[in-house]
Amino acid sequence: MTELVSGGCLCSYVRYEYDGEIGSANYCHCRDCRKTTGSAFNIGICLQSSSLCVVAGRVKSYTKIADSGNTITREFCPECGSPLFTRASTKPQYIWVKAGSLDEAKWIKPMYQIWTDSAVPWAYINTKLPSFHQNRNVL
Repeated sequence: MTELVSGGCLCSYVRYEYDGEIGSANYCHCRDCRKTTGSAFNIGICLQSSSLCVVAGRVKSYTKIADSGNTITREFCPECGSPLFTRASTKPQYIWVKAGSLDEAKWIKPMYQIWTDSAVPWAYINTKLPSFHQNRNVL
């Protein structure tokens, strides 16, 4: 599905637009995503990085080695701290946008969940959703 998508941070300092194919959404239970979101999991939408444009403000980033062994860069608002994007060094053509940062998130439906070995025992997601103990190898 192709649609103009817009979103931003809590304080509206950072605003972005995306005009391209909307990829799949997923739940991620890895420890890094839990720490980054302050929640039991992250919900990310895979988008083409070349079609995402920050139209207001600028993001700050933090890069580290993820549980996968790959370099992950997380981008957030330097004013309010809202997490916005994740980039993987192994897949520079993609950017994962935090579902909660979208202006209209009602049509996002996660298709699978990853890093379920790291899931907290007190948060439950539909057990019929395809699940991967660690990362999924394909998009």
